[in-house]
Amino acid sequence: MTPIAKTISEVRTAVAAARQAGQTIAFVPTMGALHNGHAALIQAARRSAPYVVVSIFVNPTQFGPHEDFARYPRTLEQDHQLCTEARASLIFVPTVDEMYPENFVTFVEVKELDQLLCGASRPRHFRGVCTVVLKLLNIVQPDVAHFGAKDFQQARIIQQMVRDLNVPVQIRIEPTVREPDGLAMSSRNQYLTPAERAVAPRIYQALQSVLQRARSGEIDVARLESVLQGELSAIPGARVDYARIVDAERLQPLSRLDRPAVAAVAVVLGQTRLIDNVVIA
Repeated sequence: MTPIAKTISEVRTAVAAARQAGQTIAFVPTMGALHNGHAALIQAARRSAPYVVVSIFVNPTQFGPHEDFARYPRTLEQDHQLCTEARASLIFVPTVDEMYPENFVTFVEVKELDQLLCGASRPRHFRGVCTVVLKLLNIVQPDVAHFGAKDFQQARIIQQMVRDLNVPVQIRIEPTVREPDGLAMSSRNQYLTPAERAVAPRIYQALQSVLQRARSGEIDVARLESVLQGELSAIPGARVDYARIVDAERLQPLSRLDRPAVAAVAVVLGQTRLIDNVVIA
Protein backbone atom coordinates (compact mmCIF):
# COMPACT_ATOMS: atom_id res chain seq x y z
CA MET A 1 0.00 0.00 0.00
CA THR A 2 1.11 3.55 -0.69
CA PRO A 3 2.62 5.12 2.45
CA ILE A 4 0.72 7.91 4.19
CA ALA A 5 2.32 11.05 5.64
CA LYS A 6 0.38 13.14 8.13
CA THR A 7 2.81 15.97 8.79
CA ILE A 8 4.61 18.54 6.67
CA SER A 9 7.98 17.36 7.93
CA GLU A 10 7.24 13.78 6.86
CA VAL A 11 6.37 14.92 3.34
CA ARG A 12 9.47 17.07 3.04
CA THR A 13 11.68 14.23 4.25
CA ALA A 14 10.18 11.78 1.76
CA VAL A 15 10.38 14.22 -1.16
CA ALA A 16 13.97 15.12 -0.29
CA ALA A 17 14.90 11.43 -0.35
CA ALA A 18 13.26 11.03 -3.75
CA ARG A 19 15.17 14.00 -5.13
CA GLN A 20 18.39 12.66 -3.62
CA ALA A 21 17.72 9.49 -5.60
CA GLY A 22 17.46 11.55 -8.78
CA GLN A 23 13.67 11.49 -9.11
CA THR A 24 11.46 14.34 -10.26
CA ILE A 25 8.22 15.01 -8.38
CA ALA A 26 4.63 15.21 -9.59
CA PHE A 27 1.75 16.33 -7.40
CA VAL A 28 -2.03 15.78 -7.42
CA PRO A 29 -3.98 17.82 -4.81
CA THR A 30 -7.41 16.42 -3.90
CA MET A 31 -10.09 16.66 -1.23
CA GLY A 32 -10.51 12.89 -1.14
CA ALA A 33 -13.65 10.91 -1.97
CA LEU A 34 -11.58 9.81 -4.93
CA HIS A 35 -13.03 8.41 -8.15
CA ASN A 36 -11.79 7.42 -11.61
CA GLY A 37 -11.25 11.05 -12.52
CA HIS A 38 -8.71 11.33 -9.72
CA ALA A 39 -7.17 8.02 -10.80
CA ALA A 40 -6.67 9.51 -14.28
CA LEU A 41 -4.91 12.52 -12.72
CA ILE A 42 -2.59 10.25 -10.73
CA GLN A 43 -1.84 8.16 -13.81
CA ALA A 44 -1.07 11.32 -15.79
CA ALA A 45 1.23 12.40 -12.97
CA ARG A 46 3.00 9.03 -13.17
CA ARG A 47 3.74 9.79 -16.81
CA SER A 48 5.21 13.14 -15.77
CA ALA A 49 7.50 11.99 -13.00
CA PRO A 50 8.51 8.80 -11.21
CA TYR A 51 7.57 10.10 -7.75
CA VAL A 52 3.92 11.13 -7.29
CA VAL A 53 2.52 12.81 -4.19
CA VAL A 54 -1.27 12.89 -3.71
CA SER A 55 -2.74 15.13 -1.02
CA ILE A 56 -6.10 14.41 0.59
CA PHE A 57 -7.37 17.40 2.55
CA VAL A 58 -10.91 18.74 2.87
CA ASN A 59 -9.98 22.40 2.96
CA PRO A 60 -12.27 24.39 5.28
CA THR A 61 -11.30 27.81 3.93
CA GLN A 62 -12.88 27.19 0.52
CA PHE A 63 -16.32 26.36 1.93
CA GLY A 64 -18.94 29.00 2.69
CA PRO A 65 -20.83 29.04 6.01
CA HIS A 66 -23.85 27.19 4.57
CA GLU A 67 -21.99 24.78 2.29
CA ASP A 68 -21.18 21.11 2.70
CA PHE A 69 -17.87 21.08 4.62
CA ALA A 70 -19.26 18.99 7.48
CA ARG A 71 -20.90 16.40 5.23
CA TYR A 72 -18.32 16.35 2.45
CA PRO A 73 -17.55 12.64 1.93
CA ARG A 74 -14.45 11.39 3.71
CA THR A 75 -13.46 7.93 2.48
CA LEU A 76 -9.80 7.54 3.37
CA GLU A 77 -9.71 3.75 3.27
CA GLN A 78 -11.11 3.61 -0.26
CA ASP A 79 -8.96 6.58 -1.29
CA HIS A 80 -5.87 4.77 -0.03
CA GLN A 81 -6.74 1.77 -2.17
CA LEU A 82 -7.29 3.89 -5.29
CA CYS A 83 -3.99 5.73 -4.81
CA THR A 84 -2.20 2.42 -4.39
CA GLU A 85 -3.76 0.97 -7.54
CA ALA A 86 -2.88 4.14 -9.48
CA ARG A 87 0.71 3.81 -8.21
CA ALA A 88 1.00 6.99 -6.18
CA SER A 89 4.26 7.17 -4.25
CA LEU A 90 3.05 9.05 -1.17
CA ILE A 91 -0.28 10.26 0.23
CA PHE A 92 -0.29 13.42 2.33
CA VAL A 93 -3.24 13.51 4.75
CA PRO A 94 -2.79 16.51 7.04
CA THR A 95 -5.14 17.69 9.76
CA VAL A 96 -6.70 21.14 9.69
CA ASP A 97 -4.36 22.17 12.52
CA GLU A 98 -1.35 21.03 10.49
CA MET A 99 -2.35 23.20 7.54
CA TYR A 100 -3.81 26.14 9.51
CA PRO A 101 -1.99 26.46 12.82
CA GLU A 102 -3.17 28.80 15.54
CA ASN A 103 -3.13 32.50 14.58
CA PHE A 104 -3.05 31.75 10.84
CA VAL A 105 -3.87 35.07 9.11
CA THR A 106 -2.35 34.95 5.61
CA PHE A 107 -4.46 34.37 2.48
CA VAL A 108 -3.86 34.49 -1.27
CA GLU A 109 -6.23 36.07 -3.78
CA VAL A 110 -6.18 36.24 -7.57
CA LYS A 111 -8.20 39.31 -8.46
CA GLU A 112 -10.54 39.67 -11.46
CA LEU A 113 -10.44 35.99 -12.43
CA ASP A 114 -12.31 35.19 -9.21
CA GLN A 115 -15.24 37.56 -9.80
CA LEU A 116 -17.48 35.71 -12.27
CA LEU A 117 -18.87 32.17 -12.50
CA CYS A 118 -18.31 30.28 -9.24
CA GLY A 119 -16.66 33.33 -7.69
CA ALA A 120 -19.89 35.34 -7.95
CA SER A 121 -21.95 32.85 -5.95
CA ARG A 122 -19.22 31.51 -3.66
CA PRO A 123 -17.50 34.55 -2.08
CA ARG A 124 -13.98 33.83 -0.82
CA HIS A 125 -14.08 30.31 -2.29
CA PHE A 126 -11.10 30.92 -4.55
CA ARG A 127 -9.23 32.73 -1.78
CA GLY A 128 -9.38 29.45 0.14
CA VAL A 129 -8.43 27.42 -2.92
CA CYS A 130 -5.43 29.59 -3.76
CA THR A 131 -4.21 29.68 -0.19
CA VAL A 132 -4.29 25.92 0.29
CA VAL A 133 -2.85 25.14 -3.16
CA LEU A 134 0.05 27.55 -2.65
CA LYS A 135 0.71 26.03 0.77
CA LEU A 136 0.67 22.52 -0.69
CA LEU A 137 2.98 23.53 -3.54
CA ASN A 138 5.39 25.02 -0.99
CA ILE A 139 5.22 21.85 1.12
CA VAL A 140 5.65 19.33 -1.69
CA GLN A 141 7.74 21.50 -4.05
CA PRO A 142 6.84 19.43 -7.12
CA ASP A 143 8.20 19.86 -10.62
CA VAL A 144 4.71 19.46 -12.07
CA ALA A 145 1.18 19.54 -10.62
CA HIS A 146 -1.94 18.09 -12.26
CA PHE A 147 -5.47 19.52 -12.12
CA GLY A 148 -8.71 18.53 -13.83
CA ALA A 149 -10.37 20.56 -16.58
CA LYS A 150 -13.82 20.15 -15.01
CA ASP A 151 -12.89 22.94 -12.60
CA PHE A 152 -11.97 25.30 -15.46
CA GLN A 153 -12.04 28.50 -13.43
CA GLN A 154 -10.02 26.97 -10.61
CA ALA A 155 -7.39 25.70 -13.05
CA ARG A 156 -7.14 29.08 -14.76
CA ILE A 157 -6.80 30.90 -11.44
CA ILE A 158 -4.08 28.53 -10.25
CA GLN A 159 -2.18 29.02 -13.51
CA GLN A 160 -2.33 32.78 -12.95
CA MET A 161 -1.26 32.51 -9.30
CA VAL A 162 1.73 30.34 -10.16
CA ARG A 163 2.79 32.73 -12.91
CA ASP A 164 2.31 35.90 -10.88
CA LEU A 165 4.09 34.57 -7.79
CA ASN A 166 6.92 32.85 -9.70
CA VAL A 167 6.20 29.44 -8.23
CA PRO A 168 8.66 27.01 -9.87
CA VAL A 169 6.13 24.39 -10.94
CA GLN A 170 4.55 23.40 -14.24
CA ILE A 171 0.74 23.25 -14.11
CA ARG A 172 -0.89 20.63 -16.34
CA ILE A 173 -4.63 20.52 -16.94
CA GLU A 174 -6.02 17.07 -17.68
CA PRO A 175 -9.26 16.36 -19.58
CA THR A 176 -12.52 15.93 -17.70
CA VAL A 177 -13.32 12.26 -17.05
CA ARG A 178 -16.98 11.39 -17.59
CA GLU A 179 -19.40 8.63 -16.80
CA PRO A 180 -20.61 6.63 -19.83
CA ASP A 181 -23.71 8.88 -20.02
CA GLY A 182 -21.60 12.04 -20.09
CA LEU A 183 -21.92 13.24 -16.50
CA ALA A 184 -18.64 14.72 -15.32
CA MET A 185 -17.17 12.64 -12.51
CA SER A 186 -17.33 14.46 -9.19
CA SER A 187 -17.08 13.51 -5.54
CA ARG A 188 -20.40 15.29 -5.04
CA ASN A 189 -22.23 13.01 -7.50
CA GLN A 190 -22.79 10.58 -4.64
CA TYR A 191 -25.13 13.15 -3.06
CA LEU A 192 -27.58 12.75 -5.98
CA THR A 193 -30.80 10.82 -5.50
CA PRO A 194 -31.59 8.21 -8.19
CA ALA A 195 -34.01 10.63 -9.85
CA GLU A 196 -31.46 13.45 -9.82
CA ARG A 197 -28.74 11.15 -11.13
CA ALA A 198 -31.01 10.12 -13.99
CA VAL A 199 -31.37 13.70 -15.28
CA ALA A 200 -27.88 14.97 -14.41
CA PRO A 201 -26.37 13.96 -17.81
CA ARG A 202 -28.57 16.59 -19.42
CA ILE A 203 -26.11 19.20 -18.10
CA TYR A 204 -23.42 17.95 -20.45
CA GLN A 205 -25.97 17.47 -23.24
CA ALA A 206 -26.87 21.16 -22.99
CA LEU A 207 -23.21 22.12 -23.22
CA GLN A 208 -22.75 19.86 -26.24
CA SER A 209 -25.78 21.45 -27.91
CA VAL A 210 -24.27 24.91 -27.55
CA LEU A 211 -20.89 23.67 -28.74
CA GLN A 212 -22.46 22.24 -31.89
CA ARG A 213 -24.30 25.50 -32.57
CA ALA A 214 -21.02 27.39 -32.24
CA ARG A 215 -19.28 24.97 -34.58
CA SER A 216 -22.13 25.42 -37.05
CA GLY A 217 -21.40 29.13 -37.23
CA GLU A 218 -23.38 30.83 -34.46
CA ILE A 219 -21.16 33.54 -32.94
CA ASP A 220 -23.70 35.64 -31.01
CA VAL A 221 -22.98 34.86 -27.38
CA ALA A 222 -26.33 36.14 -26.08
CA ARG A 223 -28.19 33.70 -28.32
CA LEU A 224 -25.93 30.83 -27.31
CA GLU A 225 -26.32 31.63 -23.62
CA SER A 226 -30.09 31.79 -24.07
CA VAL A 227 -30.10 28.30 -25.56
CA LEU A 228 -27.85 27.02 -22.78
CA GLN A 229 -29.99 28.57 -20.05
CA GLY A 230 -33.15 27.19 -21.62
CA GLU A 231 -31.91 23.64 -21.93
CA LEU A 232 -30.59 23.62 -18.37
CA SER A 233 -33.78 25.13 -16.97
CA ALA A 234 -35.76 22.35 -18.65
CA ILE A 235 -34.01 19.71 -16.52
CA PRO A 236 -36.56 18.51 -13.91
CA GLY A 237 -35.76 19.92 -10.48
CA ALA A 238 -32.79 21.95 -11.70
CA ARG A 239 -31.86 25.42 -10.48
CA VAL A 240 -29.34 27.15 -12.71
CA ASP A 241 -26.72 29.06 -10.74
CA TYR A 242 -25.04 30.32 -13.92
CA ALA A 243 -24.78 29.47 -17.59
CA ARG A 244 -22.16 31.69 -19.20
CA ILE A 245 -19.84 31.85 -22.18
CA VAL A 246 -16.68 33.77 -21.33
CA ASP A 247 -13.21 34.52 -22.62
CA ALA A 248 -11.15 31.40 -21.90
CA GLU A 249 -8.13 33.47 -20.84
CA ARG A 250 -9.62 36.34 -18.82
CA LEU A 251 -12.98 34.74 -17.89
CA GLN A 252 -14.72 37.96 -18.92
CA PRO A 253 -18.07 38.22 -20.75
CA LEU A 254 -18.12 38.15 -24.54
CA SER A 255 -20.60 39.47 -27.08
CA ARG A 256 -19.22 37.48 -30.02
CA LEU A 257 -17.19 34.30 -30.41
CA ASP A 258 -14.09 36.00 -31.78
CA ARG A 259 -11.52 34.32 -29.51
CA PRO A 260 -11.15 31.08 -27.51
CA ALA A 261 -14.07 30.81 -25.11
CA VAL A 262 -15.50 28.46 -22.52
CA ALA A 263 -19.14 27.63 -21.88
CA ALA A 264 -19.34 27.08 -18.13
CA VAL A 265 -22.31 26.13 -15.99
CA ALA A 266 -23.28 25.47 -12.40
CA VAL A 267 -26.55 23.65 -11.78
CA VAL A 268 -28.12 22.68 -8.47
CA LEU A 269 -30.04 19.41 -8.40
CA GLY A 270 -31.73 18.97 -5.03
CA GLN A 271 -28.97 19.81 -2.55
CA THR A 272 -26.11 19.13 -4.97
CA ARG A 273 -24.26 21.79 -6.92
CA LEU A 274 -22.68 20.45 -10.10
CA ILE A 275 -20.31 22.30 -12.43
CA ASP A 276 -19.20 21.49 -15.97
CA ASN A 277 -17.82 23.22 -19.06
CA VAL A 278 -16.79 22.84 -22.67
CA VAL A 279 -14.10 24.85 -24.45
CA ILE A 280 -15.17 26.58 -27.66
CA ALA A 281 -11.97 27.05 -29.66
